[in-house]
Amino acid sequence: MNSSLVKEVNVEQQSTDIEQGSGTGDSADTASRPHQGMTSFEIIEPTTSMGGASLVPIESDPYGSRPAVFSSLAQECLFVLTTTLAVGQSSIFSGAILCMTSFIGRDLNMTAAEVTWISAAQTLAAGTFLLFFGRVADLFGRRLLFLVSIGFFSICLLVVGFATNAIYMDVFCGLLGLSSAASVPPAIGKLGAVYDKPSRRKNRAFACFSAGNPVGFVFGAFIAGVTMQVSTWRAVFWVMSVIYGFFFFAAWWTTPMDVEQSLGGLNMDTFVKFDLLGAFLAVVGVAMFTAALTLGGESGWGASYVIAMLVVGVVLTGGFVYWQSVFRYPLMPLMVWRDRNFSLVVIVLCLGFYGFSGNLFWLTLSWQRIDSLSPLMNAVRLLPAGIGGIVVNFLAAVIMHRISNKIIMIAGAVSAVIACALFSATSTEISYWALTFPALLFSVLSADLEFTVTNMYVMSFLPSEQQSVAGGLFNTVIRLAATIGIGIQTSIFNSAGGASEGEGALKYRAYQATFWVSLVGAVVAMGFVPFITIGRQGSRKHQD
Repeated sequence: MNSSLVKEVNVEQQSTDIEQGSGTGDSADTASRPHQGMTSFEIIEPTTSMGGASLVPIESDPYGSRPAVFSSLAQECLFVLTTTLAVGQSSIFSGAILCMTSFIGRDLNMTAAEVTWISAAQTLAAGTFLLFFGRVADLFGRRLLFLVSIGFFSICLLVVGFATNAIYMDVFCGLLGLSSAASVPPAIGKLGAVYDKPSRRKNRAFACFSAGNPVGFVFGAFIAGVTMQVSTWRAVFWVMSVIYGFFFFAAWWTTPMDVEQSLGGLNMDTFVKFDLLGAFLAVVGVAMFTAALTLGGESGWGASYVIAMLVVGVVLTGGFVYWQSVFRYPLMPLMVWRDRNFSLVVIVLCLGFYGFSGNLFWLTLSWQRIDSLSPLMNAVRLLPAGIGGIVVNFLAAVIMHRISNKIIMIAGAVSAVIACALFSATSTEISYWALTFPALLFSVLSADLEFTVTNMYVMSFLPSEQQSVAGGLFNTVIRLAATIGIGIQTSIFNSAGGASEGEGALKYRAYQATFWVSLVGAVVAMGFVPFITIGRQGSRKHQD
């Protein structure tokens, strides 16, 4: 037979993507070495990047090579960057909006409640529909949903820049949240499918991707600050529209076809698997719950409509959980919560992330109201956090396969406590460089380390065909945590005097109180970290 076709295939046992720590955290590493004098090949199963099984030569670093779906390194990097900006849509919008809500409200003659819903409408829609679109992506295809969501986001940004009244503004902000929810699950699913094997390359890709949420807020604030220095708030939306318009075409070029999915098309079997009842309970339940939290912090928790929405939201969410336990094709597989590490890393991240997002919100608001800083100076003060986030994600990519990820989670949790403590100690008499600057660095260190480790673990826990749902579940939980945190902080802010008149120190007490709320969450998170048993992720130990 032709010698080029007849080769001996040597398949060694592969270690799992995630090492379950049991003392050293490294005991799960296994060896993979070909016999001397033989040409070795790797069997590629029909999963994410290949349409069928084939024999291809193993390279010197077989688990760090570029995925076959990309023709060049530039295409691969652009794909990762596109998914990063897709998952960061909501954070980028929030950062930009915070710098210009007062200008929008004044130009459109909006009431205080209408101004509040500029951000709340986007947050509500983004958090409500994540699980729904996760199921859509897994059943009907990720690539098409990914492209449509980015394109629709760009169009809505363009249109909202022409807003003439409050209803116009709030409705289109809600549509921006809808497109944000639609982009996250396919982005996560595609990234997990393309990088389906543990490797340092996968660590780098997910580290970059994980920066979308933490760094996105700073990026959005910077866009708004720079643009408003030379133009109006309308131009901010148009600049972001151009940016996402570019990345729509980037996604068209770089996003692989859905060869990893077995798509059923529009038929009865697919609609049964879609779980329409579960989707309804999840969407309405989360919407009511989120709206109650948003309004409760502003209108007071004793308001009858707040209580009604909160009760309906809790009941429907409880009904959703029960339905998922009995339905054959659940929208959210409850088995994921039975894994101790899954539950622990998500809890730790939620307790830290609600403080991270809340602290940035109240810090930026205090700069505007008390220090009277311009949008540009707000952006300049936040810039170290953005740069620090990039550095931290590079660091995470380098160390994830070298040391136990439990240590990384400990470092992240400790950093969160330090950051919140520093924020809590700030006052109008203390300079930015003394406390706020290091607090921002520790804050982004915490968020990025915890987000990267959790994201890698969550995406490795479920199979490829369910990774869009996994991404939707993960992001739904952390956005709900952020919403709950903001709601609690808003209540504390109002109870402490809110935007009361008086000396700077007196006015700052309400903002300081919100930082104490985040400090409590960070301290509680420390209590869960010792029980995490995740070892290294993306590592392979070669033994003789």
